[in-house]
Amino acid sequence: MRTSWRSAAVAAAALGLVVSPVAAGAGAAYAWGAGAPARPAVTVPAPAPTPAPTPVSEEIPQLTPAVARELDGAIREVMTEAKVPGVIVALSAPGKGTYVRSFGVADKATGMPMSPGLNTRIGSETKTFTVTAVLQLVDEGKLGLDDPIGKYVDGVPNGDRITLRELAGMRSGLFNYSADEDFGKAFLADPSRPFTPQQLLGYSFKHPVLFEPNAKFDYSNTNLILLGLVVEKVTGQKLDDYINREVVAAAGLKHTLFPVGAEFPSPHAQGYTDQTLSGKTANATDWNPSWGWAAGAMISNLSDLRSWAKTVATGTLLKPATQAERLKVVPSLPGAGYGLGIFNVQGWIGHNGSLPGYQSLTVYLPGPQATLVVLLNTDTDYQGNEPSTLFGQAITKIVTPDHVFTLPAQPVTGH
Repeated sequence: MRTSWRSAAVAAAALGLVVSPVAAGAGAAYAWGAGAPARPAVTVPAPAPTPAPTPVSEEIPQLTPAVARELDGAIREVMTEAKVPGVIVALSAPGKGTYVRSFGVADKATGMPMSPGLNTRIGSETKTFTVTAVLQLVDEGKLGLDDPIGKYVDGVPNGDRITLRELAGMRSGLFNYSADEDFGKAFLADPSRPFTPQQLLGYSFKHPVLFEPNAKFDYSNTNLILLGLVVEKVTGQKLDDYINREVVAAAGLKHTLFPVGAEFPSPHAQGYTDQTLSGKTANATDWNPSWGWAAGAMISNLSDLRSWAKTVATGTLLKPATQAERLKVVPSLPGAGYGLGIFNVQGWIGHNGSLPGYQSLTVYLPGPQATLVVLLNTDTDYQGNEPSTLFGQAITKIVTPDHVFTLPAQPVTGH
């Protein structure tokens, strides 16, 4: 899912035995064993919540060398078609094996290969951390999912009626600040500039609300900015401090952080984007992600995201009843539903992320306990599709043909 300024589209819409594979074509190592204008999201009326489908454990094959070769070919094909510089993929399931592979380059100038140990910006996967923080506060009795946002933040349109649940479920009706034309111009004129949460909300609140609370689904980064402010209000702490300690550290993640500004721990890949005023590809590695804040500013790596995939999908940090609320999804796109800061796409539970230069996908299939993470160093679309989704689709067609991770390109709906 893009935290992008140019797209409010949903692209649901990064995961043992970690090997250190080398770049594509340079000899692979494997381990087998346990271990422009905005494109708004589709809006659909809300039916009754439906439970996530439960796959059977046999649905993922043994990750044998033969399957690995098939995956290699499918991944390389997507890379070639979508002109992706580099990608890292990890797929695993207990008793089925582990596939960890990197392809292409992390730096087009030097030819440095992609490798599994690189840090990466994870864009909208940040939402899973922010919403987890909110749900932890629910468990502590410090707030309620059905509290109105106006209880915590002043000046929100319909703030007396929009609930925290509707914000987390993308059903508030608030305009997406990153789809605002003035925001896009300001950001691209100086991608290193910092934005405050209040500035971001200002770009949203100058627009009328799109619909009544809970009437429709519409993916909006504005919702997460508000939830971040709720966490700060209730805890009296900065959001980055709270998430780094109470979510990241509590989950045992060692290479994940909520940055204060443009800091980006080494090693990391260079990130390439066409989200520029000229439309030409630029290096966005050091662009300041503060404009994404609670919706998309975080950094992680492959090993942490493999762990986080199961943590967020199974609710390790939450009470079972609270996790059950999180996983109540309503349809958002064909084959996909959205719960509280989390997608269910054909049974795969998790989130993806996209911001200039980087994309990621971190998902978990409960039946076989399969984990899939895809990390890449470009966010440039291919024929209207995000490349992270194309990789997810190509991989799951091979290993879970009854549960193919796929989302259609989003139509423009007018705001």
